[in-house]
Amino acid sequence: MDMRDRIKESLQDKIKDWQEKYIKRVYFSIDKKDIFEVTQVLFRGLELRLITISATDMPDYFEIIYHFSNDPAGEIYSVRVTLADKLKPEIQSITPLLPAAEWIERETWEMLGINFKGHPNLKKLLLNEDWPENDYPLRNKK
Repeated sequence: MDMRDRIKESLQDKIKDWQEKYIKRVYFSIDKKDIFEVTQVLFRGLELRLITISATDMPDYFEIIYHFSNDPAGEIYSVRVTLADKLKPEIQSITPLLPAAEWIERETWEMLGINFKGHPNLKKLLLNEDWPENDYPLRNKK
């Protein structure tokens, strides 16, 4: 069974949509409430490696994408999560499960204002200490 089938079998109804963009690049969406469990399956169960996390301020929502690699096959699986609450965007931190996510979650919080619930050290990483609170450099300005 290839990794695509293993992911689909392991996550089943947690996958909202599935897009195979290229031969070795897959995107799929999940609900934000499932991020910790999905990460646990991908990282611990299927031994995929977290590459990075990216986030974007869209007009009506925030999008976070967790990028995982199946190194032996050269495949990348990108897990999309939409945060509809633009006033109080938040999601469960995966740092307690995967410490490598600590700095990228901190950067995302600092630049976009997305709160990572349960993050053990959510404090400034890139901006000066005197940077104004609630001023997020990567948010779209209206």
